[in-house]
Amino acid sequence: MATRSARRHAKLRPRLRPAPIWWRDAVAMACWVSVLAVVALWLTGRGIQLLAAKPADQLTSVGRLTGLVAADLLLVQVFLMARVPMIERSYGQDELARRHRLVGFWSFNLLIAHVILITIGYTFTDHNNVLRETWTIVTTYGGMLLAAAGTAALTVVTVTSVRAARRALRYESWHLLHLYAYLGVGFSVPHEIWTGADFATSSLARVYWWSAYGVAAGAILVFRVCRPLWRTFRHGITVTSVVRESPDVVTVRMGGRGLHRLRVRAGQFFIFRFLDGPGWSRGNPYSLSAAPRFDHIQITAKDLGDGSGRLARLRPGTKVLIEGPYGRLTGEHRVGDKVAMLACGIGITPLRALLEDLPYASGNAVLVYRARSEPDLVFRAELDELARHRGVTVYYFTGPRIPDRNSWLPWSAAEWRDSDALLRLVPDLREYDVFVCGPDQWMDAASAAALEAGVPPSQLHQERFTW
Repeated sequence: MATRSARRHAKLRPRLRPAPIWWRDAVAMACWVSVLAVVALWLTGRGIQLLAAKPADQLTSVGRLTGLVAADLLLVQVFLMARVPMIERSYGQDELARRHRLVGFWSFNLLIAHVILITIGYTFTDHNNVLRETWTIVTTYGGMLLAAAGTAALTVVTVTSVRAARRALRYESWHLLHLYAYLGVGFSVPHEIWTGADFATSSLARVYWWSAYGVAAGAILVFRVCRPLWRTFRHGITVTSVVRESPDVVTVRMGGRGLHRLRVRAGQFFIFRFLDGPGWSRGNPYSLSAAPRFDHIQITAKDLGDGSGRLARLRPGTKVLIEGPYGRLTGEHRVGDKVAMLACGIGITPLRALLEDLPYASGNAVLVYRARSEPDLVFRAELDELARHRGVTVYYFTGPRIPDRNSWLPWSAAEWRDSDALLRLVPDLREYDVFVCGPDQWMDAASAAALEAGVPPSQLHQERFTW
């Protein structure tokens, strides 16, 4: 019986094959090639020649270029977040989100430049005033009303992507507003077809743009719609139990058919939609809080908003839609055979799963767990069990933050330097693969301390789940 159980568990741990390095380079090169292709199309459309003409033509030509590059970057932005496995495994969600945001701001700025330059250029050509020319363009040019609506939608997305705005919004509200980006993309297509000079006069440009829109739309349809639906119906996942770990933390256990075929690894996360009533369509990302098993998975979350707050009200039998697995906070990029886990608050969830799942010898694993108070130490019984049976060294740090200092330590250890405290706990820390998870500011402090303590960057593993 024990042998059969061991074999079953072995099947659940997929082979950790790192994503080929060339994948990352190929994705970056494809993005740059798409921008260069757009510039080349502008050049073949007399873009350079018009720069030597009268001011109206110069403004219009530069306006065309900014509009073309803005549209291309918008499609790149959509493609980066389409959950394409090759891209997902190459970059990881946190880096993809940063690049997605950077490309988005560049695209929006170029879009605004396009609107201003084209409007002023047409104003000079028609010997009109700016307001009247703007009204004429919007109301008489083909597809311009839709383009104006698309610009408004993209403005909402961009404004709510600013850090201050993100902090003021709940995740559910921000996610809903962010979907307006798809409206912005869709509303821009008629304008490009009906009034875009490059699209109307160049068959090569038409081939390029139809192909680009087709690839972006296909990626969204396949990887954000069809693939999650197929996996959901194939595995028939439902809630089996809900366990309250603390006053504001709950664990949801789910069962299904053949979950090993999901090829999920400890440390990864899914986007979950629980079919329990109104609001089910808003997905929320949660990391697995235990190593995945043949027929069940589990998540643990703190009540931080509507999505996580409703977890405690789930009932056994509730059906679950899943999207994933995603994330690179796994053992895929381990360098050595020793692991050190630095966790804060609910950031313990993926690290607890990794401690349970990763192979390591007794005495070669350390967990440093920071929380506000003793009741906030989630999974303490399970962690103590891991310490006894797998030889994990566990350190618990509780208490308030150190005032006026960005530190991973509590106030009671304020006399210690961050890196010195780590080396006091793990003297040979530079020989360890260090995994860090927790709130952003705490992760910054913990990561900086690990690097200062001599941990090579290649041995520091982290993935941020902020939006």
